[in-house]
This record gives sequence, C-alpha cells and structure tokens, in this order.
Amino acid sequence: MMLPRSARRTTLVAGLIALMLAGAVLVAEAQQGSVRERIRERLAERREGRKVDPAGDGSLARPGTHQGRIEVMGRERLFLVHVPPGYRPGQPMPMVLAFHGGGGSMKLQADDSRYGLISKADSAGFIAVFPNGHSGLPGHHLATWNAGGCCGSARDSGSEDVAFIRALIEYLKQQLTVDARRVYATGMSNGGMMSHRLACELSDQLAGIAAVAGTDASLSCQPRRPVPVLMIHALDDDHVLYQGGAGPEAFRDNSKVMDFVSVPETTQRWVQRNHCGATPQKVLQKPGAWCERYSGCDEGVQVQLCTTETGGHSWPGGGRSRPGKGQPSQALNANDTLWDFFQAQPRR
Repeated sequence: MMLPRSARRTTLVAGLIALMLAGAVLVAEAQQGSVRERIRERLAERREGRKVDPAGDGSLARPGTHQGRIEVMGRERLFLVHVPPGYRPGQPMPMVLAFHGGGGSMKLQADDSRYGLISKADSAGFIAVFPNGHSGLPGHHLATWNAGGCCGSARDSGSEDVAFIRALIEYLKQQLTVDARRVYATGMSNGGMMSHRLACELSDQLAGIAAVAGTDASLSCQPRRPVPVLMIHALDDDHVLYQGGAGPEAFRDNSKVMDFVSVPETTQRWVQRNHCGATPQKVLQKPGAWCERYSGCDEGVQVQLCTTETGGHSWPGGGRSRPGKGQPSQALNANDTLWDFFQAQPRR
C-alpha cells in the first residue's frame, strides 16, 4: 500500500535523523577511545620514566620560542627553548641554559625586557633554554633551584635538579642540532648558584658557566675536568652580599636561604679547582665596572670576575628589574660579557 506523501516525508526524515544519531554515537565512541588511548599512553610514559614532549612533531626545531616538558624521576619538568632565526637543522649550534632566580620562573628569565637573552641569542646565534625550577604551585611560579645550600623548597625537598638538567641537555640534543662541545650555563642569583653546582657535577657536559649575582652554594665539588667560570657581581648587592652573607632585609625568611659564600671566596675556589695562576690580569677597566681574569689553568680554561660598582641584585645591562632588586648597572652588559667569555674558551 502506497503511503501518503506526507507520511513518506516523515519516514524519510526520521531515517535521516536516526543515521545522524548513529554517526554521532560512533564519532563520540571513537573520540572516547582516542582519549582513553592517550591516557593509557601517558600513564605508561610516567611508569616507565619516559620523556613527554607536547612538541614531539618536530616543532621545537622551528625558529621561535617553544614550551616543552620532560619526565624526570617521576616528576614533570618544564622548560622554554628559543631557537634563533639562523638555526639550520644539521648545522651544530651552541646552546646556553639560563636559570631564573629564586622565586622566579622560566617565563621571567625569558622576558626580553628584563634580561635580553632572547635578543642576544638571535644576534649571536645560539639556542637559549630556560628551565623552570622546583615549584609546588599549579602555575609553576615562585620556583627555586636546589643549588646545594640554597634555596627554598627545592633545597628542602631535595629536588633532583641536576638530574633534570642532565636529562634536558640529552633530550634537546635529540630534538635539535646542538654543538655538544659548546653547551653553557648561566643564571641569576639562585640560578647563578645552580650554575656553580652544575659546573661541579656536570663538568663533562658544560663548556663553561657564567653566574650573575650568585655565589657558590655547592655542598661538595669535585668536577671531573676543569670548567671555565665567569662571575658578575655588584659591590652593592644587598641580597647576596659581595663580602659574604645574606642581606639583613633582603629575605622574608632567612631559613630559606643560607649564609652566602663571598664573591672573593667563590673566585678562589674555582681558581684552586682549575689550578690557575694565583695572580689575575685586569682585562677591563671602565667607569663603574672592571674585570679580572685568572689564566694558566688546566686545559687552557679561565676564571674571570667582573664587578660593577652599582646595580644591586640585578642583571647588568638589563632592562626593568623586579621590585626591590635595584636598577641594573649599565656600566657592563652581562649578555655581551658572558658570550665573549664563552667564545674565548676552548671547545670541550
């Protein structure tokens, strides 16, 4: 029996709706399955300690600033990496790891208006890496580094920061064409202290360090080979005092820091570790700043100390400073100084 035209139209529409609903269900089930698979994969990565990279499609190798993460000893660690315009896959490029100060973050250290390291990477031609320290906050802010005797929750919890950096260096070597003979570390304050610790424990991977406003906080130091060391410090630093100790009004809770080693003592430690000559040579003298270099060290490395008269606890040559840190000295440019120093050192 032939159905009326209106009835046939109703039946056809109902059939189409049924097909659409069935398709939607299949799509939803497929999406749920995909999500379940991703969750299972992520759990497997965590159990096995495998590295996790949201930019695993190779986007890290494109010029620009990218955020990444790796899994180290059961903990997710974050970093930013800036690849300069001159980078070409297959052509090895130097790499500089830059560590933020205590209570900072990778984004703060990568802020070009404060530190200018991204601009320096672009002009000089090196990959700039900004690791994030230990933080219990959701946004990974107010982070610190376990530099040995300092600082904060990273020190108190025994954060495995050396293992993190070791894994990060190896990971980036897989993702980018890194010149393994020219991997350097620098840092501000607690980040500078972390650079000292890495020189002690990763001397086989680092071709030099430059610590700004941060002295040696390592609990023990037995580098496997000589390490070029540059220190940049202001005489009027009121946080990490030039002659040793913590500034009396610089830290809310002094138990979270330490009785800082002085700049002269830190210098002498590296002179002795590298078996350098005892008498330095003045290599820079200008109004507001001077540099002294120790040579005759093992394997041709050097130890250098650059002092600014003013600037407080800040990055010389940098832009705006964090509140309470003092305005950076313009008598010396930390980025130019550290890069010139790195370039002058023997390739490892």
